[in-house]
Amino acid sequence: MTIAKIKNILYVENGIGYGGAIICLRHLVRQLDRQQFNPLVITGRKDLPYQDIPKEAQWLPIIDRHIDVVGIRTQLSNKKVLSSIPGVPWLLNQMLARLDDVFNFLPFFVRLLWTAWRFKADLIHANNEPLCNRAALLVGKCLHIPIVCHVRGDQKGSRLMAWAYSLPSHFISVSQWIAKSMQETLQIPAEKISVIYDGIALDHLNLEADGHEFRRLNAIPLDAYAVGLVGLLIPWKGQELFIDAAIILRDKIPNLKMLIVGGTPDECVAYEAKLRKRVKDEHLDDLIIFTGHAIAMEQVYNGLDVVVSASTSPEPLGTVVIEAMAMARPLIGPDHGGAAEMIEHLKTGLLFTPKDAMALATEIERLSNYPQLALQLGHEARDYALDTFAIAYHTEQIQRLYHQLLQ
Repeated sequence: MTIAKIKNILYVENGIGYGGAIICLRHLVRQLDRQQFNPLVITGRKDLPYQDIPKEAQWLPIIDRHIDVVGIRTQLSNKKVLSSIPGVPWLLNQMLARLDDVFNFLPFFVRLLWTAWRFKADLIHANNEPLCNRAALLVGKCLHIPIVCHVRGDQKGSRLMAWAYSLPSHFISVSQWIAKSMQETLQIPAEKISVIYDGIALDHLNLEADGHEFRRLNAIPLDAYAVGLVGLLIPWKGQELFIDAAIILRDKIPNLKMLIVGGTPDECVAYEAKLRKRVKDEHLDDLIIFTGHAIAMEQVYNGLDVVVSASTSPEPLGTVVIEAMAMARPLIGPDHGGAAEMIEHLKTGLLFTPKDAMALATEIERLSNYPQLALQLGHEARDYALDTFAIAYHTEQIQRLYHQLLQ
């Protein structure tokens, strides 16, 4: 009897920060059948949240940002004198692009290629969009091995993005909305796309987690009505819209506290500073609370009366949506992208018109006025989540795809 060789899977994570993508990847490698697959996880960052990855799999950080090109570009764009001179903005962008190639992309690519060769990778699984994972895709091409690319965002971009989408052997789309966009925008054949919803270890979530502890750590009174926007502090996540809604609701909901929950990627430090300045300048300190990065997410969800996703651009499938539903929390999301695909209005949550602060405020007020509705939505959401986002089913689908590509 021939014993099947265990296949080496190289996972590459190059996201903007520690968010839903890396959380879902950790769930996957934790569940991966070690009798069939041997995982090695590469991340472009190595700060504290990533240092827990060895609990699930082999981990090797390879820094992909030695120079903060994004920060430099942002600073230069604020120089009105430079931007007003014809041709200068284009020239600066070209110089920064080459700087990024030489000092960020090239060292990462070379070390990743060496690592993949020594690991004897049988397949590369890029955990983010093709463009930010182009080094992993090129490594796969150099080694002549299958490349799977997880797609979690839209396909708006340059010709370079279209080129990057030509490299993977197969795509995993986290929602039907993303799959449709890939086919319509870049003419990716349907047979090259598998729609696999992100998986969460739902049965391990502690529904009884101590939400009071989360409130204590953030000085939130137990009798406060706590509404939380959960997600990385990135402009398109909708924190400014959330603040607009808070102002509308300030005198409508007694003891209201609006929480901005999440860490800030290095590239968005200026954005966080802008949000905090706005809160201070508009005297909203008693209403808006910044919690920073949260680790004990079950305590966070149970410490909130309402969970909000307010992305201003269509989001493929936010982990917040999955986790909040699984924790049986009342959930409000924008009526576009993955949220609209997952949330059935007035059954498993509430949907509001995207980018409309008044619409968001109206749905928050609805839940504060009808607590029984909030309770009912939470129960229905959990039942749906258990059927849809089980990590065992997610892992089974991905392992089946690996076998198909490795034949």
